[in-house]
Parts: sequence; C-alpha cells; structure tokens
Amino acid sequence: MSPRLLCLLPLVALSACDGGAGQRRDDTAVVVSAIGSGSALADPDGGALDPARRVLLGATAQGLVRFDATGQIEPGLAERWIVIDDGRSYIFRLRDDATWPDGEPVTAEQVVRALRRTIAPRSRNALSPFLAVIDEIVEMTPQVIEVRLKRPRPDLLKLFAQPEMAVFRLDKLDGSGPFRAAQHHGGVLLRPVPDPDAAEDAGAPRPQEMLQFHGERAAVALARFRDGQSDLVLGGSFADWPLVVASGIATPNVKLDNALGLFGLAVVSRQGFLADPANRAAIAMAIDRPTLTHEIHPDWVPVETLLPGQLDSANPPAQPAWTPLDLDQRRQSARAAVAGWRRAHPGPVTMRIALPAGPGATLVWSRLAEALYAIGITPVRSALDAPADLRLVDAVAPYDSARWFVATACQACSDDAQTLIEAARDAPDLYARAHRIAEADAALTADGAFIPIAQPFRWSIVALRLQAWQGNARAWHPLNHLRNETR
Repeated sequence: MSPRLLCLLPLVALSACDGGAGQRRDDTAVVVSAIGSGSALADPDGGALDPARRVLLGATAQGLVRFDATGQIEPGLAERWIVIDDGRSYIFRLRDDATWPDGEPVTAEQVVRALRRTIAPRSRNALSPFLAVIDEIVEMTPQVIEVRLKRPRPDLLKLFAQPEMAVFRLDKLDGSGPFRAAQHHGGVLLRPVPDPDAAEDAGAPRPQEMLQFHGERAAVALARFRDGQSDLVLGGSFADWPLVVASGIATPNVKLDNALGLFGLAVVSRQGFLADPANRAAIAMAIDRPTLTHEIHPDWVPVETLLPGQLDSANPPAQPAWTPLDLDQRRQSARAAVAGWRRAHPGPVTMRIALPAGPGATLVWSRLAEALYAIGITPVRSALDAPADLRLVDAVAPYDSARWFVATACQACSDDAQTLIEAARDAPDLYARAHRIAEADAALTADGAFIPIAQPFRWSIVALRLQAWQGNARAWHPLNHLRNETR
C-alpha cells in the first residue's frame, strides 16, 4: 500500500485490515448506507439529488416503470404499456393495487399532474432538458394515461425509470413504494408495501424483508460495514475509492459497475488561453490517461473519445486529430502550443480546474497537475462549484443515447456544435437525429470543448447475503432487488 493510502486510514477509523468483520445474520433487517446526506424524501424538481437521496427516492416513490437489478425495465406504477404511432405515443395502464401510504389509490389524474410538474419549463429536475420531446401527458381513463411525443423516442422508458421521474404527492412528499418509510434510530426504516395477493393472515414482513437506511459520508459508511453493522454501501465514486482500499474490506464484498457515462473535463470558459481550439487540444494531449486511471484502479479503462460507442449516432465515435501520437509526441506538440501563446501573451498561463473533494479526487488532481506543469501551464485546484476554466464532469448516462453525451459535454462549446445538438433534439425522425448527433460529436471533438478521460468509476460494498445484487451499466441498485425474494 502506498504512503498516500496509508495516511487515509484514520479517516475510515478502522482498527484492522484483515479482510473485514463477520457477515451479519440473514434473519435481520438489511442495513444500507448510501453516500450523501439523504435522510428524507426530496423533491427532484427542486434540483440535482445526491446518491443517497436518489436511492431513498427510488425506494419509496416509483415511476410508471423502474429498473430491475440488471438495469432493465420492469413495471412500476404501470402494469403494462404499449407504443403506437411509430413511437410517438406511449400508453400506460396503471396497476389496480397501487396505493399511497395512507391507503388511498394512486389515480391517473395524480400521475399526470406529477409528471407535468416534472417536465414543466420551470422544473429544476436533472432530466428535464431531455424531456422536451414530450408534447403532452393526458389522462385517458382513471387507470390509463398517454404520453404523446413530438418525435419518435425509443429510449423514453429508460428515462421514465430514473428515480428523478418518480411520482409522489408534493404536499406530503410520499410515494407509492416499493417501500414505506419511517424515521427510525437516526436513519429511515423501510418496510415493503404489503402484497395485495397475500393471505389476510400473512402477518408482518419478516425482519430480513425490511431495511434500515442511512445517508452518510463514505468514511462513516465504510466504518459501519467494516464493523459488521451494515450490509450494503451504495453510491461510491472515484472520489472516495482510496478509503475502500485503506479499509481492508474483503475483496468479495467490493463490487464495481461497468458504468456508461462521462468522466472528463468540460471547458467552462472560452476566454484567454482556452479561446483557441489548438490550446484546448494541448491540454487534452498532455493528460496521461492510463497512469491517471491506474492511480485509482488497474481495471479503470481510459478513453479518448466523447462517445463510448456508436450508440444511436450515424457514425462511430469521432477521433481527436492527435489520437495517433504517443504521449511524448503529444506533450511535445502541447508544449509548442503553450510556448507560442506565451510569446504572443507574455506571462504565466494559469488553469483553474474544478474537482470534488475526496482522496480519489486528490489523486486525479495530482495527475492533471503533473500534465499541465509538463507543458508549461500552472494548474490551480478549485472546488467543484467554484469559478473555474475546466470543470470535471462525472456522470452516469440515464439512457443509451449519444445525444445525452453531446448535450452534457457541451457546457461552453462552439455555436456550431450547440446548433447541431439542438437539431438532433428537434430532428423529425430517427435517421435525421442519428446524423445530427454524429455531426455534433464531430464538431465537439474538433472544438475540444470536452476532454474525455474515462468512463465513470462506481463502486458498492455488498454483503454476501445480498445474493440478488448485480452490477450494471446504470450503476443503479434498487433496494427491492437485493435478495432473491423480491416484491
């Protein structure tokens, strides 16, 4: 273990590194820690949610559909659905047995009202920018609703399965399940919604069917697991990964997701040095991606393209012009660009990079700083929400569309790229959409407005008793799919 990791041991407050404490008994409630501050249901229309609040929202307030353990679509409030009019209309039939915590049935009118609030222009829901394709949501009968689209969207269900699309009563901030929540011992007790088909004398749920939920810092969550006081830690990212290494938790309990999304630096200021695309390319060329990712984990694979694959683009991912060069050649070219800029603009070149807190972020910062120093730029680390020139984007894709990648990467991109991204959104058919996406990918890559580094790094700590847990590209693990008994 490196000295940098050894110094993290006090943060985890663990007394040994022998592989972890014994497993908890299988006849007890499942104790879950999610990294973040979530201890009560939060309104996603009020802004982005941290991992803990997303997990709690997904456990207590389902949408029309939801994800299963593998990241595939399963029924939620809707028991079935059909797609008609060449993909421009989705018709959902609600379950007859869906109820609110007070026993009142969930009606189509309530669902329509909640979804309209989510897609409203004033909503701060993180998914609202990708829901502009929805023309209207209407109640057809007390149990049937229709979502009408302006254009075909085959990936709509994956958006509707996200916890940000959960349906809940705004006045009471409660949802229809799959769990009911109650404050309990500094956390949240989650009890499964009673099965309407169960016999009347079925009794209360067994202890192992209930969950004790905590939203807390990664160090506290890891200490809880290491001391044998919990069964699951969710929401881990690169920022806290060194704490996992330092904790000595047994390898079989440590799980990684092959998450699909963006991890890289977005240009947020096109002033000064970053006004020139050749200078933006110089920074991209300077980064030693394999060394940076290996600093966190040997299996974290670096990337150099914005898109992870072709997805629904008309073309394979656009390649930067510097791709054929090795690292020495890249840095030589980058140093020449910086030197040329400094001849025309005497004085140091300073670059502010916004990163999250955490020991993993510090390791990433060390590699980014080394890369910039190597080409003659002075790096300055900023907080993630502070003014900066480059800002880290670390996000899992909510659905499998290349348009999400180009739209999310374009924080301060060229007018041409922005126009193409909007044209992809407004394309009249899937053929035109695919070609506009491909053009936007090429424009963003040539512009250098986003510097890809890797795919998102996501981890969980899982007790062996949770046999149904599965890794998936969404890095999403619903709490009703942790054991082989599901509801």
